[in-house]
Amino acid sequence: MPTALLGPLLLATAGAVAAIALGWRLALWQDRRQEERARREGGRTSSGRWLPEGTMGGARGGLSAEALAEVRRLHISTRHQVNDLMAGEYSSVFKGRGMEFEEVREYIPGDDIRTIDWNVTARMQKPFVKEFREERELVVMILVDISRSGDFGTSGRLKNELAAELAATLAFAATRNNDKVGLLLFTDRVERFIPPKKGRGHVWRVIREILDCERQGQGTDLGEALSFLNRVVRRKAVVFVVSDFLVSEDFARPLRVANRRHDLVVFRISDPREHELPNVGFVAVEDAEDDRRAWIDTASSEVRDSYQRDAKRRSLQLKTELRRLDVDLVELSTREGVAGPVSRYFRMRERRAR
Repeated sequence: MPTALLGPLLLATAGAVAAIALGWRLALWQDRRQEERARREGGRTSSGRWLPEGTMGGARGGLSAEALAEVRRLHISTRHQVNDLMAGEYSSVFKGRGMEFEEVREYIPGDDIRTIDWNVTARMQKPFVKEFREERELVVMILVDISRSGDFGTSGRLKNELAAELAATLAFAATRNNDKVGLLLFTDRVERFIPPKKGRGHVWRVIREILDCERQGQGTDLGEALSFLNRVVRRKAVVFVVSDFLVSEDFARPLRVANRRHDLVVFRISDPREHELPNVGFVAVEDAEDDRRAWIDTASSEVRDSYQRDAKRRSLQLKTELRRLDVDLVELSTREGVAGPVSRYFRMRERRAR
């Protein structure tokens, strides 16, 4: 190397090292300030929700004006989405359990002889027939991953915000069809379980619970959530699983068990920056679920290509696993929103059922 270039090279290297050190010290200083602020406010740390701490939740004083406005916005917007864009699609896709036995009555001329109950007929010495009624009512369970990895978004909304909107939309669609709706919020544990009920007032509660839940866990354990579901929901249900699936666990077995018992649909929520990195130089990143930190040189094409390959590999692995288990997958992005992908899925499933 020419000696004339050695000085500028050493100077540039020293500048980069100094910049990294300064950024790291700034991050540590910000962390200390947050910890001090949390101690001054009573030792409570942030719950990671996108609503301000303490704005909702019964015993803490009810709804603030900001929180009430957010619940109303979701309530109104998702109701309109269901009524305007998905009218009839949900009910044509998810049907009831079919015909259920109701009673036995005496035979009347003209009755279908295939409905004769021969045991009762033999006992009573005259013909009796079985009567059936159509069972339309469904139980719909919405499982929402509210772990810390959902507190991320670069397209105007967080993944957790999109998950809340999706859950509200599904709940409205089910309620419009007179189905019961239940909610299960989970991280690496079950955070909240709301038993299935009917009514639009119950949808309001579902939205409120999603926005209000102060999680205790940090990671994600889908297996625990599905195991809990199988224990508390005995009859066949339509189960919507909402998660970003940034998990390292093997969830194939609990998915297989749940899919044998229920009609399972998976919604995967992602952000564009989880698939591709921009070229913006050195970036400090932090794992939301285990607090590990690192610096990434996004100016390196090798780093960007490796990041993109890893994202594609994870997506392909999830699609392959769900296809093998015969579980439907619906992809949602913070860039697009809810209505389009959900409507497309309903129409696709309706065509498939014909």
